[in-house]
Amino acid sequence: MKDKLIGFIGQGWIGKNYADDFEKRGHNVVRYALEEPYVSNGKKIKDADIVLIAVPTPSTPDGFNDSILRKAIKNVGKGKIAVIKSTILPGTTESIQKENPDIFVMHSPEFLTEATAAYDAANPNRNIIGMPLDTQEYKEKASEVMAILPKAPYEKICQAKEAELIKYGGNNWFYFKIIFVNLLYDLAVKNDCDYDVIREAMATDPRIGKSHLMPVHKTGTLGSDNYKLRTEKDQGGGRGAGGHCFIKDFAAFREIYEKTVGDEKGMAVLRALEDENIDLLLNSNKDLDLLKGVYGEDIAGN
Repeated sequence: MKDKLIGFIGQGWIGKNYADDFEKRGHNVVRYALEEPYVSNGKKIKDADIVLIAVPTPSTPDGFNDSILRKAIKNVGKGKIAVIKSTILPGTTESIQKENPDIFVMHSPEFLTEATAAYDAANPNRNIIGMPLDTQEYKEKASEVMAILPKAPYEKICQAKEAELIKYGGNNWFYFKIIFVNLLYDLAVKNDCDYDVIREAMATDPRIGKSHLMPVHKTGTLGSDNYKLRTEKDQGGGRGAGGHCFIKDFAAFREIYEKTVGDEKGMAVLRALEDENIDLLLNSNKDLDLLKGVYGEDIAGN
């Protein structure tokens, strides 16, 4: 499979780390982005046999926006395979396939963490390939894509909608977890407990795991003593589910749930979680630029 030309559209931290890994594994790679030095490679992308696309799909005050993706995919050559790595709402792959019948469109969600993206790209724990059509031809194309990815302990070819929801399921599960951890932390403080003891004991439970158990994490500045953990090593971060994925992906999840399920009690749960997270981010000055990008400038006065 290394005789194939592998294209990459988008060279942000996701696209760049995937392209770097493919080059390290000996694949012939071409990169295209709107920034130098790749901006002139648009025509070369059409020659790529398989094109991985990692471009922004933001949630905005007007809702989920996949216009950048729909424009980018027009660069894929006729008869070639497009693999969407961007996070997209269920049904998007099918819709894009209908708009582009002369190519094969797949969705393969990415599971990179920004701080460890290079390692994650080279050492995936899951490879998921979603197909918009369940035919033998698409199964063969999906197998071609799977064959060029680094081997993973779990590999699955499934419906595109399933692949799309796998990504949202993971990110929003952690969103839920982070909100609960913040509630638990506040309860620990009120009861004069050392949260680190609670966190350490919970992390040993394999059903819970050690990830996303810190109420204060990464970006942001602490607003008051009430937001400080008891050890100095935990200072310097903000509270709540922030970063480039959690805020936008939960807003998109809530949007699609409301449109397709609309259960009143379910919506009440999602809105309450969203409101609590917004308060945590605002009160600790964490990722305010990302928050405004999803909910609008007025969110700061919320």
